[in-house]
Amino acid sequence: MAHRGGVQEFVRDMYQELKRRGHEVKIITPQPKDIVSIDTTDIIFVGSASDFRSPLGTTSAVSASIDNEAIEQLLESEKFDVLHFHEPWVPFLSRQVLSRSSTVNIGTFHAKVPENIVSRSVVKVVTPYTKSVLKYLDELTATGPPALEYISSLTDRPVSVIPLLVDLDRFKRPAKRSSAAGNTILYVGRLERRKGVRYLLRAYQLLQQEVDDLSLLIAGDGPEREMLEEMVVDLGLHNVSFLGYISDEEKVKLLRTSDLFCAPSIYGEGFGIVLLEAMAMGIVAVAGDNSGYAAALQEMGAISLVNSRDSKDFARRLKLLLTEPALRNVWQDWAAEYVQQFGRDQVMDQFEELYEQALENHRSKQ
Repeated sequence: MAHRGGVQEFVRDMYQELKRRGHEVKIITPQPKDIVSIDTTDIIFVGSASDFRSPLGTTSAVSASIDNEAIEQLLESEKFDVLHFHEPWVPFLSRQVLSRSSTVNIGTFHAKVPENIVSRSVVKVVTPYTKSVLKYLDELTATGPPALEYISSLTDRPVSVIPLLVDLDRFKRPAKRSSAAGNTILYVGRLERRKGVRYLLRAYQLLQQEVDDLSLLIAGDGPEREMLEEMVVDLGLHNVSFLGYISDEEKVKLLRTSDLFCAPSIYGEGFGIVLLEAMAMGIVAVAGDNSGYAAALQEMGAISLVNSRDSKDFARRLKLLLTEPALRNVWQDWAAEYVQQFGRDQVMDQFEELYEQALENHRSKQ
């Protein structure tokens, strides 16, 4: 939970909304190396976490050391009614808890493994492990079509599609948008290969030759930061700022004052909660044409999708959605209506209904 990302934010949002509805909620997670940066209220640490850099270019924390006796004691003392596992295929904590759980187990899958040579070799390892996890889960959910496609290829069981949620009260379109730096492009996310920031910098190099008062804000950190900072110098880019990790409050402020949001990921994305947050705040977006973002940007939103590796087309799309007021207004009106389906009430009503039905089924079998 010390890592920032769409899944972690979704877990936090679900936690807060379930608490607001009167439920008792705990978050079970491996203990990270640094717990100073997170609020540990209602967080239960089990085992330790170790950073893992996958062949797909992603960096995450996996449970590296787990005391099985501690898991058993935890389940016995807490007596949970429901255990909800997010990305349960990630080693190793979920499977060890699942194999000892005697209550309702819900699994939510967020992302799809990309289709390339490297990922196919990874799938050969991941798929048997995932199948071994599925047998412990009472209900399966996916956040969108990409995850649904992946999990449906492993089982013929029904899978409920319940999308990510957005706090529409916090991510709210300002009455008047003001930009302090002219044409400001904003990126928020980890700085790792799959996020495609290197391609954004190459498109930005072309764009700065055609658009005045252009600036790029890059919020986030990761293994590629040093390389990206060197690219800025090598490409002769102007007005590019690396902000490092930012708080949720700072993210809201940046979304409120920027002119265009860009998420150039080339693969490995789920439904794209950061895109939904941008939509809710009325900031026009350009996004990489991966399966997760394509699922989020339906209808009018499809105009935002671009092949991030094609620098010329990427730059043209950035310019179009940054400098054409009529098109921007149409996009913003569409987004304001489209994003309503991801409000916390609509999404959490679906999860509560799923929990209640799963509990009823579980009790009828006892």
